[in-house]
Amino acid sequence: MSGADGSPGTTVRLRPLSLVPEGEDEVLVGDPETGRFVAIPKVGGVVVEALTRGATIAEAAAEAEEFAGQPVDVPSFVEVLRELGFLDEGQESTPVRSAPVQGGRWLDGVRQEVARPFFGPVAWSCYAVCAVFALAVFVFRPALFPDPATDAFVVDDIGLGSLILVPLATAATAVHELGHWFAARALGLGARFGMDRRMGFLLVFETDLTQLWTVPRRKRYGPLLAGLALDAVLLAVPLAARLLIDTGTWAAPDGLDTVLATWIYVKLTAMLWQCMVFLRTDLYAVLVNALGCRNLWQVTTLMLRRSAGRLDAAGAAELAEAHPVDVRAGRWFRWVRLSGAVLTLVWAALFLAPFAWEVLRWAAGRLGTGPATGPFWWALLCTAVCLTPFVLPAALAVRERLRRLTARS
Repeated sequence: MSGADGSPGTTVRLRPLSLVPEGEDEVLVGDPETGRFVAIPKVGGVVVEALTRGATIAEAAAEAEEFAGQPVDVPSFVEVLRELGFLDEGQESTPVRSAPVQGGRWLDGVRQEVARPFFGPVAWSCYAVCAVFALAVFVFRPALFPDPATDAFVVDDIGLGSLILVPLATAATAVHELGHWFAARALGLGARFGMDRRMGFLLVFETDLTQLWTVPRRKRYGPLLAGLALDAVLLAVPLAARLLIDTGTWAAPDGLDTVLATWIYVKLTAMLWQCMVFLRTDLYAVLVNALGCRNLWQVTTLMLRRSAGRLDAAGAAELAEAHPVDVRAGRWFRWVRLSGAVLTLVWAALFLAPFAWEVLRWAAGRLGTGPATGPFWWALLCTAVCLTPFVLPAALAVRERLRRLTARS
């Protein structure tokens, strides 16, 4: 008989779950199809393994007692598995969303043996060389460091240049996210894509790599760093071309240097963004994996609320039950998050503001001609396209904030 009525002779049908050791005292159990994972004591892993083999609740309890040296309440544990959605009771699986806008299906298609060579030792050495080369060029040839006020525009027409920048930035983001997915395929895993916002006003694309929790921690770094690795290649190659042009070694076709400069500006801006761990970027995921954290972001959020005197009873209870690893890391990471607001403004001031200023200055001269002229509508279109990715997320954040305040009232 299958089910979960708690009878000693009952067998329990579980969904296809993964079990991965996580630290010395815990295992990570989860459903790769839905992307829901939780850390449990090792004795819980013993119970899950027994139930997966078809053992009855009584048999699983006997194995757990032998492992722990004391009786284990397996029926209660089975109820916890049911609440987590880990029992196979004929329900339809619904993937957990990690972003407000996200696809529901895990994507695969590239065979593992095809993707694996791109993330072996030789490949990673090449990625590292590209990153070091790009850094060296910026240090020893500072004239090739992008100037947003000029390099952001691939043509002399500021309006047209701003419009061209949008698909360029989108393509750069897509390539970065595909790097994560391709590295996940090298491990035989799938990924999902979604859209989210950071700091309330920046629209970002992201790759859901939840299935990485089905592999040991040391194997997770490749997919987490794959986006930046591919970025390093796509930054180093045009930099090498510009270096040849700048030194007079290569007489490139007219306009190619401008195109390369624009691409370098786009790619470098995105790579520096990924370095900001306080915005839950790629390097934040690397940090969480290295520290073995469970929910560092939520714990630091609760700590910041407590410091500001805004932590309610439910939040205090959640913080009291937080994993010790998250609490230890949260003591210093909360200050990283606070300083992150300043660093984000500096990044925006250096790489976004000069571009926005040039567009607004260009648009102001044409909007003054009045709505009866073509330049007026051309300037309005270009400005709207450029500013929407920043204004729309900010407007949504304000609307959500007002909605929460209204509901609280």
